[in-house]
Amino acid sequence: MSNNPYGKYVDGEDLIESLDATSQRIATIARGWRKDVYDRSYAEGKWTGRQLMLHLAQCEMVFSNRLRFGLAQEDYVVQPFDQDPWMAIEDEADGVAALEAYVALRRLNLDLCRRLTPAQRTRTFQHPERGAIDVNWVITMFAGHERHHLPQIEAIAK
Repeated sequence: MSNNPYGKYVDGEDLIESLDATSQRIATIARGWRKDVYDRSYAEGKWTGRQLMLHLAQCEMVFSNRLRFGLAQEDYVVQPFDQDPWMAIEDEADGVAALEAYVALRRLNLDLCRRLTPAQRTRTFQHPERGAIDVNWVITMFAGHERHHLPQIEAIAK
């Protein structure tokens, strides 16, 4: 199995618990934000709170697709995506709507993840850039990915 770029953020943790706890933490932080906070960045030249919420919602859509296609389709090959063109086509998206989309999709994805059998979690498919991966790799990727962004969201909230 190829190296997971976000695995270090959740190494040794229960992945499903991480998906649940981190999404709840992000929602708790951002649900009270005013518009000016959504427009704030955590560092010069970096994404704003609104952009981070949009990015998380977009990534949760990708997580949904990879998870379900990987489980249901024989000979599945992941479609890679580049975050920058995705951001460019909806850069002005509403931060609150993006947060709520992320949270809703996460609830749906968590429900599926909690019901996966060990055999389903080890079901393999191909990633054009990373080679053979499995469902557990995908879960690790997205659990770690949002842990990567959590400190940025916390910094915006301060």
